[in-house]
Amino acid sequence: MLAAAKGSGLLATLRGLVLEPMFLLLLAACAVYIGLGELAEAFTLGVALLAVAGISVYQEIRSDRALDALRELTQPRAQVRRNGLEASVPVEDLVVGDAVLVAEGARLPADGTVTEFNDFSVDEATLTGEAVPVAKAVGDPVFAGTSTVTGSAWLTVTAVGAETKLGRIGQSLAAIDTEKTPLQLQVRQFVLRMAWVGAGAFVVVWGVNFARSGNWVTALLFGLTLAMSILPEEIPVAFSSFMALGAARLSRLGVLTKQPQTVESLGSATVICADKTGTLTQEGMRVAQLYDGGTASLVPLPGPRAPSATQVLACARYASETEPFDAMEQAIVAAFAIAAPAAAAVPCPMLHEYPLGGTPPMMTHVRQVNGQPLVAGKGAVEHILAVCRPAPAVAEEIRRVTKELSGRGYRVLGVAQATLAGPGFPAAQDDFAWEFLGLIALENPPKANAAAVIREFLAAGMQVKMITGDFPETAQAIARQVGLPGADTLLTGAQVMALSPADLRPRAATTAVFARMFPEAKLKVVEALKANGEVVAMTGDGVNDGPALKAAHIGVAMGRRGTEVARQAASLVLVDDDLAGMVTAIAQGRRIYQNFKKAVFYVVSIHIPIVLTVTVPLLAGWQFANLFSPVHIIFLELVMGPTCSIAFENEPAEAGQMRQPPRPLTATFLAGAELGRSVAQGLGIAVAVLGVYYVAMQQGAALPVVRTLTFATLVLSNLGLTLVNRSFTQSVLQTLRVPNRILWLMLGLTLTLLLATLLVPAAQRLFGFSPVPVGALGWCLLAAVVGVGWVEVYKAVRRRKA
Repeated sequence: MLAAAKGSGLLATLRGLVLEPMFLLLLAACAVYIGLGELAEAFTLGVALLAVAGISVYQEIRSDRALDALRELTQPRAQVRRNGLEASVPVEDLVVGDAVLVAEGARLPADGTVTEFNDFSVDEATLTGEAVPVAKAVGDPVFAGTSTVTGSAWLTVTAVGAETKLGRIGQSLAAIDTEKTPLQLQVRQFVLRMAWVGAGAFVVVWGVNFARSGNWVTALLFGLTLAMSILPEEIPVAFSSFMALGAARLSRLGVLTKQPQTVESLGSATVICADKTGTLTQEGMRVAQLYDGGTASLVPLPGPRAPSATQVLACARYASETEPFDAMEQAIVAAFAIAAPAAAAVPCPMLHEYPLGGTPPMMTHVRQVNGQPLVAGKGAVEHILAVCRPAPAVAEEIRRVTKELSGRGYRVLGVAQATLAGPGFPAAQDDFAWEFLGLIALENPPKANAAAVIREFLAAGMQVKMITGDFPETAQAIARQVGLPGADTLLTGAQVMALSPADLRPRAATTAVFARMFPEAKLKVVEALKANGEVVAMTGDGVNDGPALKAAHIGVAMGRRGTEVARQAASLVLVDDDLAGMVTAIAQGRRIYQNFKKAVFYVVSIHIPIVLTVTVPLLAGWQFANLFSPVHIIFLELVMGPTCSIAFENEPAEAGQMRQPPRPLTATFLAGAELGRSVAQGLGIAVAVLGVYYVAMQQGAALPVVRTLTFATLVLSNLGLTLVNRSFTQSVLQTLRVPNRILWLMLGLTLTLLLATLLVPAAQRLFGFSPVPVGALGWCLLAAVVGVGWVEVYKAVRRRKA
């Protein structure tokens, strides 16, 4: 009943409630009853109105609580130092003067000045449009909304919230309206069409009644009855409930959704673009082998090694951060500590640093080692070879070893050293006179469940593609180990950028492994897949994944290892960095969509006999033309709303749901054959209800008896429809064994209320009923079974043909 209201809180909920069409119709019906002097009916309708409103408020508060819990879980946090102690606090709790730590990949939470830094550079494109990172030093200003590209720093906060530079110029990303999803638009359009149909029917019924009776007030009452019976106000409530509660379920399973509407898209994902490191492979790394350029030999670790091999490891360590946060650098530091513990314990202060740069990248540190400056560099082998310029034969041998190591699944880095030629430092790291030292081979084996997760995706009808910055050979080796189909198909980032968008589309469709990828290339692949009509889910954890995560239909960030930039760009966060969470999320997305479809079909099917029971007798000139009143309709609303929004939402996933192909994102069940089946269901029930109506009338039964039998048939049909609609393929005998405690509670409550109206004298008088024989109710039950049960025959025929 309750549409999404602007704002939040109880007042906003109530404001949205009183503006709802159904609430206004019920209020008008109450006023008409009061005008007619029928105070008992007016009082009953008022109580029922409060009950329906209470259910709607409960549903809205339940959804709001679920969303509040999600917002709390996904709210950005900042690492602060207060009173000498470090703590993690919500960004909104920052105050001027706080000391805040930001690391690589973090979005700056406030304006501030740098007080301590380590290789710190910031992307300020959000404010300036300048794509080149800006290096920062002590005393330099930094601004909220920008992001850390390299290194880390401690900042002193100078402005927060609306007082920041970003806040003042009104460019907060939080102000961007979320675009409505296809299903939201379809539901809104469908309900709007039905509202217009209801308005037209209201005018017709009011006019016909007035023409026959001359009493405009009574005619108005029956017109309101029809309008209430047509309006499918349960559908918007069900949509918001399903999405919010589905998001809450996912959060309990370790998958955080930034927007509940994302739940809708999950079941449509056709392509999973997975990062390699930390997603398909384990988080930790270790140095497995060295290539000693001095002896031209491979050296396994741990194990004996020549001094020149130890120097390879030493320079790799000196080229790493003093306090490394990258998994590769942590592995290098650990290996050096084992190989040369005495040297590793000696402080080697940084004299100058060149941050990670170039394509493919390299980084350089100038350190004081044993009292002398030492220039140490590490990075992509191609870049190291380009700056070292070894003899062609030597370079060819290095490339051969690199390819061999990469083919075993190792991640390979080149290591080089240089000496200072003068008192100053060159402008660029490539300008040193470099000497090649060797290679570092780091092991990052696949996760234990990676192959099983890939199989789950494939069984669900989805393609899986690996997109990584690693070597082609390394990427393909890991792809083969996890059983990725098409592991031999490959495109590199350079090849991707060299292709036109039109040429890339077919290549992207048939390629499984994308290696040596950089941000622009990742984004271009995602856009190509989207242009092919795919619904793309992209996983990532780094700053360079941000654009692709934002562009994908479903961006998925890692919760533990992911940077703040990645988490802000993504629509989902995997709390445990486990890709199996995506399988869970997709399964839940499919379950939620399927159950929402059941709920909508249930609403459409049960509204049709209600509408026809009101209109057919009137237009056909039957003896008892106006059988139902708003009291009867509100009874049905009281049982239909919770059944739709609560009982069907709680339905377990059907067997084989993850063995079906993904549904198209723009597909709709609110038109075409599927809606036609629902309409046919409603017509079947209408035939049964009108049949009982007509036969009882023809047999000379009094109006209260006809009303009693017709209403009983309609409510019993509602019970049967609920059971039949639990599955569009399985028989009701199969679904009876599927647990759903809430559904059975709702069915029991509906049956209890029906019996109360049939047996309790006060309720009989209120509803205009009359005592009827048990045998007559048996005929009502039989009619309901026939009106609903034909669908079971239809399902059986379809199963036999399948």
